[in-house]
Amino acid sequence: MPQLDRITFDPAVMGGKPCVRGQRVTVGMILGLLAAGRSHEEILAAYPYLEAEDIKQALAYAAWRTEEREAPLTTA
Repeated sequence: MPQLDRITFDPAVMGGKPCVRGQRVTVGMILGLLAAGRSHEEILAAYPYLEAEDIKQALAYAAWRTEEREAPLTTA
């Protein structure tokens, strides 16, 4: 996993989904806004408690997750 110090996981916050700095802002929400055509500037204006680095790390986390591959464990 890349060094992503702004992406947090807490079962008490958004059910443990990956969030930005422990806030109730999920990586998925940020990706959804970008996919809907919102610019970084629009997102930062709509959510003033977010920072540009938060968006950057959300994208980096999502890119890393899409490359991750899960393989079932085999027993001998």
